[in-house]
Amino acid sequence: MSTSQTLQPGIIAGTDEAGSGCLAGPVVAAAVILPNPCMLIGLTDSKKLSALKRSNLAEAIKEHSVAWSLGLSWPSEIDRINILQASLKSMVRALMGLKITPEHVLVDGKFTVPMHISQKAIVRGDMLEPCISAASILAKTFRDGLMKSLEKKYPGYGLAKHKGYPTKMHLQSIRRLGPSKIHRRSFKGVLPITRERPLWLINT
Repeated sequence: MSTSQTLQPGIIAGTDEAGSGCLAGPVVAAAVILPNPCMLIGLTDSKKLSALKRSNLAEAIKEHSVAWSLGLSWPSEIDRINILQASLKSMVRALMGLKITPEHVLVDGKFTVPMHISQKAIVRGDMLEPCISAASILAKTFRDGLMKSLEKKYPGYGLAKHKGYPTKMHLQSIRRLGPSKIHRRSFKGVLPITRERPLWLINT
C-alpha cells in the first residue's frame, strides 16, 4: 500500500528534483497534484524511461494533473548554500507555485522540505508514489531541455549530450576551457585542485 493511500483524505502533492549530481546548470524541482483516481499509465522513476517516453508522459501529466509547477536553484545559490539546501529550496519553490495548496506533501528522498505543511520523505519515492514519479518526470524533462538550450550559450562543453553530469567528456572540456558561468564551482572537478605551499618553503 502506498503512503498516499494511508494519509488522511486531502489534496496530496508529490515533489522531486533533477540534476543534484551535475557539475553545471540548475537543480530543477517539480511538484504535481494528480487526480484521484489517476489514470496515467507508466509513471515511474524518470531515469528508467527513454527520452521519448519521458516526453510523452510529461505532456500527459501537464494535461491531466490537477496542478503542476517547477522550481529552480541556479549554481550561484547552490555554491552559496550547498546542493542539499538548494534542492530543498527548489522543491519549496515548486510547491509554492502550485495553483492549489496541497494538504499533504510526499517528498522523494530522506529529507522533508522547510515548510509548515504535513509531509513525508520517502526513499525511492519516485518508484513508489505516482505523484512523486510525475514530479520526477516533469523535473528531468524540463531540465534536459534547458541544458540543450544552454549548450547554445556555452558551446564546447557538450551540455546537450551529458546534461551537465560529470562524464569523462565533460571533465575534459572543463579542464580545456575552464568553468563557465553555469558551472558549480563548489563541486569537485570544476575548479583545479590547489595546494598551499608548505610553510617551510615560504621565504621569510
